[in-house]
Amino acid sequence: MNTIQLSDLTLDQKIGQLFVCGFHTNVPNEHITELIEKYHVGGVIYFRRNIGTARQITDLSTGLQQIAQRQGLPPLLIAIDQEGGMVSRIDQDGMSLIPGNMTLGAVNDVALTAAASAISARELRTLGINLNFAPCVDVNNNPRNPVIGVRSYSEKPEVVAIHGAAAIQAIQQEYVAATAKHFPGHGDTEVDSHYGLASVPHDKLRLEQIELLPFRSAIDAGVDVIMSAHVIFPAFEPEPIPATLSRKVLTDLLRIEMGFEGLIVTDCLEMHAIAKHFPIPQATVMAAQAGADLLLVSHTLEHQIAAIEAVKEAVQQGQLSEAQIDASVERILSLKAKHQMDAAPYTIEAWTQRLEPEPIEPVLREIAERSITLVKDEGQLPLQLDDKVLIIWPQVTRLTEVDEPTGHDVSFAQALNSYGIDATQITIDARPEPEEIQQVLAEAIHYPKVIFAAYTSSGLLPLGQAELARQLSLLTDTALIVASVRNPYDMNDLPEIKTYICSYENRKYAVEALAAVIAGVKPAVGKLPVSLNEQYQVQI
Repeated sequence: MNTIQLSDLTLDQKIGQLFVCGFHTNVPNEHITELIEKYHVGGVIYFRRNIGTARQITDLSTGLQQIAQRQGLPPLLIAIDQEGGMVSRIDQDGMSLIPGNMTLGAVNDVALTAAASAISARELRTLGINLNFAPCVDVNNNPRNPVIGVRSYSEKPEVVAIHGAAAIQAIQQEYVAATAKHFPGHGDTEVDSHYGLASVPHDKLRLEQIELLPFRSAIDAGVDVIMSAHVIFPAFEPEPIPATLSRKVLTDLLRIEMGFEGLIVTDCLEMHAIAKHFPIPQATVMAAQAGADLLLVSHTLEHQIAAIEAVKEAVQQGQLSEAQIDASVERILSLKAKHQMDAAPYTIEAWTQRLEPEPIEPVLREIAERSITLVKDEGQLPLQLDDKVLIIWPQVTRLTEVDEPTGHDVSFAQALNSYGIDATQITIDARPEPEEIQQVLAEAIHYPKVIFAAYTSSGLLPLGQAELARQLSLLTDTALIVASVRNPYDMNDLPEIKTYICSYENRKYAVEALAAVIAGVKPAVGKLPVSLNEQYQVQI
């Protein structure tokens, strides 16, 4: 193969290689074509808006690589956020339903974490995707965190470290670059950086013991990429700027003190944690000056072009050295060569053959079955064959900017019916209003048992869900079971609940495993990967 060297590229081409950009169609449109042909961008990122069928994705990846090839450019980084669980851009047309990190934490079997990560990476590679912005190695030790939550393996840094390292090695063995995120840690925040700028006020010793431990483990595991957090860390950077824009964080801490030699990528520079406080072109230059190699601008063509032009101007004015640009591009080219990223075209035949190395579904079912965690039960489980049960299931909606509602909805009632349980399911709004609450209560009084599925992104249950659960618990002739189908911290808003069980996600395998436990067909063997409160502490 003809490998493009740094010396083969013009300054404009080298600057373009620093950028990873998004676009809004599932074919190569004028937007992304212009960015590749005119601005020489080195990478693209896929979101759900770019995703259709497996054949469409392989055609898209091939088409984009061909555009770059015709321009004499290095192969593209084709990136995606395919963490598993709630952050899964692809979950249709045969793509495996990879579990989220907290599900894997509840199982706490490193071999299964590696197996799930390898399955995901193998499928991504056959679709032409060569860079996964995963795993998330944030330590979720704040129940009120609105954006990490079940994306974290655990509140215990050593658990996050060992599972993160296993995932990284499994992903990279499949010739996909892995990314540890969000450096130096987004787990102890109460602000979603998609919307605002958070600060983690702890001292260096605490950060070293908790937040940094999984990143050191990731570096030891040979992680290719580390993504920065749009979060302020006063212990490392006295100025009120996020880690993404701080040379003290990205260069002094990560590159020099921690010895990371791979690529540093920013989180998206259009997120409000950045864009509300800095003009995007200025922030882009600041990130490059701080030591970022890859600059992620995910959505808007106007911002993408302005960011590229700003970096060019910074080099011309001596604010950013060409030597630093060269060092970043050398790292980018090295990664592209390492994972053989010019191996195109990508074919649907390779996609259909991906099942051959090992059976996939049994692995994913085992993970789901071993994750179900029974936190407390006062004699209401398992259900009996003659039980008449009402299931109240909130509408699965996008609760954060990174969420993707699943394309594989499964009826919990049908899953229970398959075990001989007489179950009826109703769907409610994820934020029910008083009128809907009263309608549900009027229905619930006709059932001796009710299962309420709690669904939220943070440790704060929506007021409507919390009120409905409290009202259900007061029904004298109805036994209430609460199943947390996403964030396990829901229990803290429901202290009067007698039975509480967690599945950590609401996708097909998790729902079916939850039904099997509630029906008494399978035992609940999962362990809490996080502490819910003083009484119910982390169990792994």
